[in-house]
Amino acid sequence: MAITYLSLGANLGNRRQQLMAAARLLGERAGHLLALSRFYETAPWGYDSSHPFLNAAAQLETALPPQELLSSILQIERDLGRTAKTCGSAYQDRLIDIDILLYDQFILEQSGLILPHPQMHRRTFVLQPLAEIAPSLQHPVLKQTIAALYELTDRSCTSHGTML
Repeated sequence: MAITYLSLGANLGNRRQQLMAAARLLGERAGHLLALSRFYETAPWGYDSSHPFLNAAAQLETALPPQELLSSILQIERDLGRTAKTCGSAYQDRLIDIDILLYDQFILEQSGLILPHPQMHRRTFVLQPLAEIAPSLQHPVLKQTIAALYELTDRSCTSHGTML
């Protein structure tokens, strides 16, 4: 069994309902949901939109290897109405977005999957909820805790979430 950390976000539809449905489906299909952070409202990152996000982090115990976990996540996103993943750097509004942030302490680069998530340490909307559920967890590449990485984020450039 592996411990994995996921980022969940939604900025279209009933955002809270989408995040709750995603967490429920992750627990049903991908493993055992160990923790779910509070929800944080943030401005979109990397593009302009009038639709704010709700973001959360989840801790999941899974027997699925990384690529199978990714496949399960992509299916959950489709089942919740997502029709396309972001292509390149062209971000867009979305009903649901689930990213694998960390999978145990694996460092992995495969087609469509890089672990740890290559941008997580730059994104306040990822680190804030993750620091809530796993502050002492160490990033396997940067060798700093999630709490320390969160404190280092430039909050003038990225949105600091408001708990909801």
